[in-house]
Amino acid sequence: MPAVRICERSRERTFPIGPALIRGAEPIALDAESGRGVLLLHGFGDTPQTLRYLAEHLHRAGYSVYAPLYPGHGITADAFFSSTADEWISFAADSLCEFRKRVEVVSIVGLSMGAAVAAILAADDAELGSVVLIAPYLRVPLWLRMALPLRAIWSVFVGTVEARHPRSIQDPREREKSLAYGVVNAGAMAQLAKVARKGRRALPRIEAATLVIQSSQDPRVASATAHLAIKKSGAQAKRIIWMKAGGHVITVDFGKDEVFAEALDWIKQWDGQPQASRLPGKR
Repeated sequence: MPAVRICERSRERTFPIGPALIRGAEPIALDAESGRGVLLLHGFGDTPQTLRYLAEHLHRAGYSVYAPLYPGHGITADAFFSSTADEWISFAADSLCEFRKRVEVVSIVGLSMGAAVAAILAADDAELGSVVLIAPYLRVPLWLRMALPLRAIWSVFVGTVEARHPRSIQDPREREKSLAYGVVNAGAMAQLAKVARKGRRALPRIEAATLVIQSSQDPRVASATAHLAIKKSGAQAKRIIWMKAGGHVITVDFGKDEVFAEALDWIKQWDGQPQASRLPGKR
């Protein structure tokens, strides 16, 4: 079986960003000479801005870093509502394959929905150094699962709704900087549910060493979901780390430095290991 099946299926796709790109929402590309790289995947309705601090931290440690911007993101809410789960996943897959041309060893770090996308990519890539799932959005709430079959009615009578949660980013200064759309509609939530479902189903096929980082105060992702990610991951080496500070977007929130340190330690531990030696406790 090919080690990197996802790149064999990859095709050239172009998703124009357009002139209305929100300032600060640009993709992040930081090159290093080590031959090691980390692909960073942002969350639903958000931008690489949430991963900027982490990208700089990894780059200072000698890693090339690439954080792409999904189709429909970082532009307008209408563009977001017109984009799809399949486009986001396909674009992330193409980004991984392009990144592989520049580095020898790649690890993936995903935040929120980006963690679900990371799981999908990792399931088809046995050559990854490691996978880090931060606040992994792998299951939509029960009320939403019940409401989605009625999304046609939701669209007519409810339309667009506010999606911000005051505890997603507890640090008020960072909350103010957020470039997330902060609004959703039924169609967008259906696409999020699709990514979460695919990510959850991909977990057993992951071989790369897997780390889950989750805040105990996360208002978006239940602790049971983080435990599910570790339990279902097919990796032989896997671990979950609980943060005491921060909300959901813990890459910009209180305690972010601890998140960065744990992610970097995990990536460094596994990025030089052949798959056959990736057993718990081995370095």
